[in-house]
Amino acid sequence: MTAQNAGDTGPRALLPNGLRDVLPPEAAQESEAVRTLLDYMRGYGYQLVKPPLVEFEASLLDGASPKMGTRIFRVMDPVSQRMMGVRADMTMQIARIATTRLANAARPLRLSYAGEVLRVLGSQLSPERQFVQVGAELIGSPSAAADAEICVMALEALAAVGVRNASIDLMMPTLVPAVCAAAGLDAPGIARIRAALDRKDAAEVAAVGGTVGSVLAELLQASGPVNRAFEKLAGLDLPPAGQEVLARLRQVVDLMRAARPDVTITVDPVENRGFEYHTGISFSLFARGIRGELGRGGRYLAGASREPATGYTLYMDTVMRALPALENGRRLFLPYGTPRAEAVRLAGEGWTVVTGLEPAADSQAEARRLACSHWLHGDSISPVAS
Repeated sequence: MTAQNAGDTGPRALLPNGLRDVLPPEAAQESEAVRTLLDYMRGYGYQLVKPPLVEFEASLLDGASPKMGTRIFRVMDPVSQRMMGVRADMTMQIARIATTRLANAARPLRLSYAGEVLRVLGSQLSPERQFVQVGAELIGSPSAAADAEICVMALEALAAVGVRNASIDLMMPTLVPAVCAAAGLDAPGIARIRAALDRKDAAEVAAVGGTVGSVLAELLQASGPVNRAFEKLAGLDLPPAGQEVLARLRQVVDLMRAARPDVTITVDPVENRGFEYHTGISFSLFARGIRGELGRGGRYLAGASREPATGYTLYMDTVMRALPALENGRRLFLPYGTPRAEAVRLAGEGWTVVTGLEPAADSQAEARRLACSHWLHGDSISPVAS
């Protein structure tokens, strides 16, 4: 549906599908949330970087999921005559910066970012095509501690901006390939299994037959709360590579619980969609009662140097839906003629001051009209009567 503001009937109010104007007070709330997230990450050593909105297509897609190529808008650079793309995701840009501009910086390298992204199409759950991403990348460490740090930081960052009841769903995108490789399956067979697992089609998975079919069917049934998942996974006859993936997951979960005993963790051993380029523990973030993912992240190889890296990205369009409604309890109307010094003092005390530009017969009524919660009369501040 094309976005249109209430009260606007002319064609100038029409916007393309998936694009919208962000109006007060939501725009201010989003801006404040972004600042809070960046401040949180800076407090844990994540330094801010700012990549360009547009760059050459080849570098923009280097190391990205194959699907990313279908998501970016392309434009010909009139200067270089090379194809450029508008970023649809910022993770690969941060990886490029880390492995080129900051190649000689001490590892592990901790970077944070925030910026707008634009996609050719939205998804069914998140139809927005332009939104803000905020995230962090930890580059240069292959350790389980790095995986756990990113997972915990993503949850704590959401809590810092007021998201309640956040949970994390851990994935192992390398587990199914390990099982299939050990069974000697050919490419068509693996593609068939992957499609069936993506559909959560237990019958199709079981039809593969043999030991591999039963293992994959059990993996499909192991999704759910982490303790239950570990019980089911412990009894599986996994190949050595699969056992290594499972051991890594247990290690990361133990570290997460040590840091945040209250964390809500679920596991999906077969999920792969959107995680095609990930090389280790990956995850999605959710909040109870909120449609769609609040963010996702995981382990990958950064840049042409293929450095071990992990990180998370928060999708602010979804995060905003999870935030409590913004309260407007500190908006103060100053009648016409109030000295500027008084306005400066009150703003410094935390009030949002709205100064009258013309004399008003009823200052309280004017304050109410301008959606102020309080008004100044003489030396007193009083709530605006409803």
